[in-house]
Amino acid sequence: MKRVVFFALTVLLFSCKKESEDNFGQPKSEAIEKVSGQELFEGKGNCIACHQAEQKIIGPSMAEISKIYKDKNASIVSFLKEESQPIVDQSQYEVMKTNFAITKKMSDEELKALEDYIFAH
Repeated sequence: MKRVVFFALTVLLFSCKKESEDNFGQPKSEAIEKVSGQELFEGKGNCIACHQAEQKIIGPSMAEISKIYKDKNASIVSFLKEESQPIVDQSQYEVMKTNFAITKKMSDEELKALEDYIFAH
């Protein structure tokens, strides 16, 4: 009987895991890197190919996008998911459609990081 109790306590002790730890004992806050909107904008998203901070190149500037979306209390994330219509420059919508293949594969966290980065301009 003592062996059964000892075995049960041993299993219970080793099966309990701290909620705050993940990835080989590292705290969750250290295990998960925050997504950089700037890195996504300039890298994976390739947004920089058409959008610049202060001037229109192919697409509207980030400053213009930010101002209009803030003024209309609209969501850039919804647009990048192709869940809402363009509100900045409808004439460039056909060009932007090709990039939805990229943005639709992004996580909600990545899209929010992109939106935050654009809103910072």
